[in-house]
Amino acid sequence: MKAKSKKTLYALLLIGCALLGISLRLSLRSVEVVAVHEDGEFSSVLVRNFPFTDRGKISWWLKNKDILKVKYNIPKPANDGFFSIVFWDFGEGYKEEGKYDRRCFEDMKPPKNCIEKNRVFSVSDSKNMGLSFTTHDEIYRMRKNGKIVKDESD
Repeated sequence: MKAKSKKTLYALLLIGCALLGISLRLSLRSVEVVAVHEDGEFSSVLVRNFPFTDRGKISWWLKNKDILKVKYNIPKPANDGFFSIVFWDFGEGYKEEGKYDRRCFEDMKPPKNCIEKNRVFSVSDSKNMGLSFTTHDEIYRMRKNGKIVKDESD
């Protein structure tokens, strides 16, 4: 009985270490910006390895917004200050328009100028709503004091 529980303990420990290693590896992957497509104050950023968690996505934006401005000149706010940036999972790359509900970019020539619509994160700023972060199913707003809070206006 004792040997069996030791084997079980070792197996559980091994599985736990493997899961910890996998989650650590996934969380430490660097985000790859593949391309940026612009349409006025609207920008689409195609990415790989974007963070999984809401906190990770917002933290990535806060750490990299200046780099995005220097390297890609985004955001480009409208005269009233509004802008919107959508981060799309690049997935398997550019595809032809053929399939329903793909996101196609007019600044590229067809046929391969579309991606699967897999929005992973968006950032927008407006006079009325301020700076907002939208993840899969949540909206967060940055208050004037810099604190980020979940929008509870459902």
